[in-house]
Amino acid sequence: MKYTHNNNELNISNVLQEVFLKGWVQKSRNLGGLIFIDLRDRFGVTQLMVKPDNAFYEVALKIRSEFVIEVKGIVVERESKNSGMSTGQIEIDVKELTVLSAAETPPITVSDDTDALEETRLKYRYLDLRRPVMQNFLIQRHKITQSIRSVLVKEGFYELDTPILGKSTPEGARDYLVPSRLYAGHFYALPQSPQIYKQLFMVAGFEKYFQMAKCFRDEDLRADRQPEFTQVDIEASFIDEEDIQGLIERIMKHTFKEVLDVDVNIPFLKMSYKEAMEKYGTDKPDMRYELLINEYKDAFKAIDIPLFNEKAFVKGILLEKGASLTRKQIDKLQDLVKKNHGDALVFIKNQEGVYSGSINKFMSPENYQSLNLKDQDILFLVPGNDEQALNALGALRIELAKTFNLIDENVYKFLWVTQWPLLEYDEDEKRFYAKHHPFTAPSDASQLKTNPKEAMAKAYDIVLNGYEIGGGSIRIHNQEVQKLMFETLGLSDQEVKHRFGFFVDALKYGTPPHGGLALGLDRIVMLMTHTANIKDVIAFPKTQSAKDQMMQAPSDVDQVQLDELHLKIGE
Repeated sequence: MKYTHNNNELNISNVLQEVFLKGWVQKSRNLGGLIFIDLRDRFGVTQLMVKPDNAFYEVALKIRSEFVIEVKGIVVERESKNSGMSTGQIEIDVKELTVLSAAETPPITVSDDTDALEETRLKYRYLDLRRPVMQNFLIQRHKITQSIRSVLVKEGFYELDTPILGKSTPEGARDYLVPSRLYAGHFYALPQSPQIYKQLFMVAGFEKYFQMAKCFRDEDLRADRQPEFTQVDIEASFIDEEDIQGLIERIMKHTFKEVLDVDVNIPFLKMSYKEAMEKYGTDKPDMRYELLINEYKDAFKAIDIPLFNEKAFVKGILLEKGASLTRKQIDKLQDLVKKNHGDALVFIKNQEGVYSGSINKFMSPENYQSLNLKDQDILFLVPGNDEQALNALGALRIELAKTFNLIDENVYKFLWVTQWPLLEYDEDEKRFYAKHHPFTAPSDASQLKTNPKEAMAKAYDIVLNGYEIGGGSIRIHNQEVQKLMFETLGLSDQEVKHRFGFFVDALKYGTPPHGGLALGLDRIVMLMTHTANIKDVIAFPKTQSAKDQMMQAPSDVDQVQLDELHLKIGE
């Protein structure tokens, strides 16, 4: 490489050296005849100085932000040093300057403190990605990816690819469909995951597989979800739940240490799905703070409170020193509970021995005393009959933790959620759905046959700071159990043959016990870089409405293309 240094390397020890640098102009300023240029590359910034008697002075006068230039010069000590820069002790006395590419005024400010709207940033994403903060997100993503990969390769896993064009197996999220030109009326589907292919790798005898897999789901978006995403897809043969969990723990321990220099303690805490829902109101609890959900039905059983009558439970959260919440704040919490399908939110405060709340008229002094609320405590209660009330309490727990600053953003708390129900029953459709997917092995195959509602799965999710960052299971490798699973899901033999015939056939020829897990790479990077927006860690993301602002996709296509694909656009 002809260039001598990156723009973060030079310091006082390099004074009087001749250097050859390149990069983008961060800014240029003329101070009393001296022109100062901040030269930026992906590593940092170096200040250049062009004197009035310089042969390239007229060229330097025309330079603006985002010009691409290269310079030769001598390192000199700065008169006014900048302790906020790694190169802040020196500057370059420019001897030669070449403009490699001029630039128009950018539509966004290329700096970390840009005030551009997200829509504008996404439209000019190639400029947005010049900002150091954005480059850091993607550089960290690279480091995290390579760190994960290194552990898997060391542990004997093969990195193998699976097809992008596959078969639609509508079970779960909506597929993205690709029409076939050669087979009129037929469609490929983009993979929601490489689930079946990776299991077929196990049937084929590879024993250990992984890939950084692109996956696609046509579903409603949110801050931590995109229509296309990357998962670290892992599958192995002759293993059990503890083997996979141990592998993932080793991956996380290595990656956090190598990338962030953070020590992660293993093994991770384990909790059943039932305990997670009952104590935290979610299947992905944030373990950085307490605020447990407790049952209060017995405390109110002798009190006639219409709101609590005929409810299966009255569960609540006690917030110590939380009585300072105003009525307006509590009303917002009430809206949050209802938004998350809770029937109602009840509160009781103790402020210097004076009790108040939304059920005051039903309560006696003795009733209040029995709750054992300390001074300045507030108790929130949600009555209910099902998991929806628990979900409401889970949402309330998160909001209270944010409001009272109970979350340490520098702490990483991992958790395994285990012992999942195998199935969930849809009362409207009168049928079962797989809680994870239809290839998840039951803990007890006989129970799947005799009492499917109570059947449990050999499934596990890994949770980090309240986000699910991965999920997996031991798979069904016995063809009779797989057949029973399809029957329980209400799939006819014809439907099974149409959707999964090739896979069912594969199970006939000697399938090893196997299982795996998929880690959400985008979400892991989001958490490790402390951003709340998953778009920050994806190079070219979609908007909340699944649109690519830069390429203006999706877009219409020529009629000739539609004709080739045998498609007509309806009204």
